[in-house]
Amino acid sequence: MFIGMSLENVRAKITRIDAGIIRLIAERQELASEIAKIKKTKGMPIHDEQRASDVLDAVAGLAAEKGIDPAAVRNIFEILIRMSEERQRRCSGQDKTQ
Repeated sequence: MFIGMSLENVRAKITRIDAGIIRLIAERQELASEIAKIKKTKGMPIHDEQRASDVLDAVAGLAAEKGIDPAAVRNIFEILIRMSEERQRRCSGQDKTQ
């Protein structure tokens, strides 16, 4: 008979995954800093509606393929895109708080 993992083991695994997600978000934010430099050099705006739409459509599709709620994933990525744009504004000197 298969007993499975204990609650503590499953929670420990989730904690490791959560730490990995945070590492990936930090890496995404560092890349946003690089994007800000490129956009500033090329005179491009921070917000790119087409890129945001493409990202959201792509992640919703990937979520659906994995059996995850696409709308929830879109919401998560809307937050990540806002975070990226905020980082880009700070890096390019367009921070609203200045």
